[in-house]
Formats: sequence, C-alpha cells, structure tokens
Amino acid sequence: MYMTLTRWQKPEQNWTVTPFRRMTTLRDEIDHMFDRAFGQFFESPTQTQLGSGWVPGVDLYEDKDAFTVKCELPGMKKEEIDISLHEGFLTISGERKHEEQKTTGEVYRTERYEGRFSRSLSLPSKVNAEKINATYKDGVLTVVLPKAEEAKPKQIQVNIK
Repeated sequence: MYMTLTRWQKPEQNWTVTPFRRMTTLRDEIDHMFDRAFGQFFESPTQTQLGSGWVPGVDLYEDKDAFTVKCELPGMKKEEIDISLHEGFLTISGERKHEEQKTTGEVYRTERYEGRFSRSLSLPSKVNAEKINATYKDGVLTVVLPKAEEAKPKQIQVNIK
C-alpha cells in the first residue's frame, strides 16, 4: 500500500500576488517533484526515506520586515548544521551521524534517518546578509533574514490640493 503526502499551503489571503511569487512557488513545487521522483537514484542506501533521500521539513514565513525559515533537524548538534546565503538562495545542509548500533539481537524496524542532506530555498527578495540570525533549539533551526531596505514596502503619502 502506498501513501501520498501532500504539502499543505495556507490559502492566499490577498489575490494580488505578484507573478514572480507565483513563479517561485511553481519552481519550488517542480523542484520538490523531481527530488521525490529522482532523488533515490543519487542518494546512498543509508539515506532512504520511503525510496528517497532524507529531506528535513522546512517552513518559510514572510512579514513586512523579514523572512523566517524554520527547519526540523531533530537529534542534530548545531556543529553539524551549515547555513549559507548565495545569490538569493538560502541553503541549509549538514549530516546526521550514524549512532552506535546494537551488536546483539535483530533490528525489527529502523525509521530514523542519517546521512547528508541539503535544502535550498529561493528567497523572493533581497535580504540584509549582515543581520541574519540563526538559532537552534529543541531540534528546530530558526533563521531570520531581515529584508534589505529596497525590498521593504514603502508608504507613499498622497497630498490633496
């Protein structure tokens, strides 16, 4: 029996979404589809998750001042996590080390994933790289990326005569 998981997306509250944001969402969906379909051919056998590589869950939020990324990385140490920003892409990568296996008895089930992973997210606008802040607590990595001043919404005052 096969089960398909579909990523939930919050419905758009504002129908005036820019075409570039829609293209970014479409690109992310196509990347995800190719990762699910062909990722298993490029991963090592220790990185299998129902036929594909280990891919930690990621959420991306936006407000008027910043983007916030939350990434689930349970059981990892902060030294095992790498974060980089290059040409509008935030990349979170690392490696979950193999724990000591029991030398006696049989393994009946193993569902915890190990090995290398990498997630790259295309950011919809420029960020201020000098003010990026990353914290890691209780297995959740939180990266706050303040928007560059030119990317923030501007309030324009209209003078009435």
